[in-house]
Amino acid sequence: MRYSPYPSYKPSRLPWLAEIPNEWGIHRLKWSVTGCDNGVWGEEPDGGEDDIICLRVADFDRNSLRVSTSSLTVRSVDARQRGSRKINKHDLLLEKSGGGEKQLVGCVVHFDHDFDAVCSNFVARMVVAAGLSPRFWSYVHAALYAGKLNYLAIKQTTGIQNLDSGEYLNTLVAYPSEVEQVQIAAFLDWKTGQIDALIAKKQALIEKLKEKRLAVITQAVTKGLDPSSAVRDPDIPWLDQVPEHWQVMKFGYRTHIEEGQVDPEFEPFSQMILIAPNHIESNTGLVFGLATAHEQGAISGKYLVRNGDVVYSKIRPHLNKCALSDFDGICSADMYPIRTEPPLRPDFLRYWMLAQPFLDYATVSSMRVAMPKLNRETLNAAPLLVPPAPEQEKIVEFLDSTTKRIDGFLEKTDLAISYLTEYRTALITAATTGKIDVRGWQAGKEGA
Repeated sequence: MRYSPYPSYKPSRLPWLAEIPNEWGIHRLKWSVTGCDNGVWGEEPDGGEDDIICLRVADFDRNSLRVSTSSLTVRSVDARQRGSRKINKHDLLLEKSGGGEKQLVGCVVHFDHDFDAVCSNFVARMVVAAGLSPRFWSYVHAALYAGKLNYLAIKQTTGIQNLDSGEYLNTLVAYPSEVEQVQIAAFLDWKTGQIDALIAKKQALIEKLKEKRLAVITQAVTKGLDPSSAVRDPDIPWLDQVPEHWQVMKFGYRTHIEEGQVDPEFEPFSQMILIAPNHIESNTGLVFGLATAHEQGAISGKYLVRNGDVVYSKIRPHLNKCALSDFDGICSADMYPIRTEPPLRPDFLRYWMLAQPFLDYATVSSMRVAMPKLNRETLNAAPLLVPPAPEQEKIVEFLDSTTKRIDGFLEKTDLAISYLTEYRTALITAATTGKIDVRGWQAGKEGA
């Protein structure tokens, strides 16, 4: 539903926030806390009285903005080291070091538990000032994080982002009254809870669609499309009964794994499209985000890929990433370009490599070697079913049509999740900056 704005506003004089409600003030973030104390990592736990839970960035639930208790870590921290570092209920925890290529450092979560804990040296403890709502301020930090307003306070060193907490806490933000802070926090808890429940349902639907996709592929490439076909036992551990007239053989009898690496730094290879495991959507085999080897900054040896080759990720946990190339290019050293021999069709082979029996074989086989991957010998020894060519064509046509419909549902559901996530972020920002007035809101009464 649409929410009304406040009756009147005044200029905020902030570059990122045009105006705020008349009754609100503008102050620095640091006035919302009484301090920002770095954590301590301590020593290995020994079962003694100094053992205590040590909260890490891995315990941050970035969605709920709370501390997750699913996998807590215990460390030995003596009383002297604990000092002011002991975390109390309703403290805020600030991620000071971490982040990554696609994720900024600086997330803040609310500690609303009753157990004793400290935080690690990558985290800082912030005590919310008296008269302010800790839950409201966790949402304020979330809005700042979503808007990347912490970016100027980030120092990049040795691949790890470090947040200058002093500079970050100098950020100017809007301050409503304590009563409004509590009301806004209650509103956001309720609304984000509703949104999260919808997202969870969408995510559950995605898992069911992926399971259906896998089941349809597996059924078609192991049983065929004619349920009345006579079957036989192939006497292979990875396969159940198969159509009697299908050929059962080892993978290498009808395929060739291309060899010979090329240097992607030199032309013409540098101008060829490069495909890597991260370019293939798991479970679907859809390819995205392609660019030339030069544009991707490739430096290690790659394999040549020809139009019509099956490109397969040989590394765990990406053993379900398999695509049919429709161009001449190169692939990363983490992938195999596979060429088929008649009567085996490459498009049928791709579906076979996405089916459950092959996935099971690849997963188990990759665990038997020191490096978590499927080597050439093991891949060549994999089971392979080869129906007659006309039957392969019908199976591929059926699966192309069926999986296209499922993939369409997957895409729409993914898009719905993206919209809900964007709406959730926008709602948090709108409520914590006074763009919407929720003072009259009551839980369960959306018309209020």
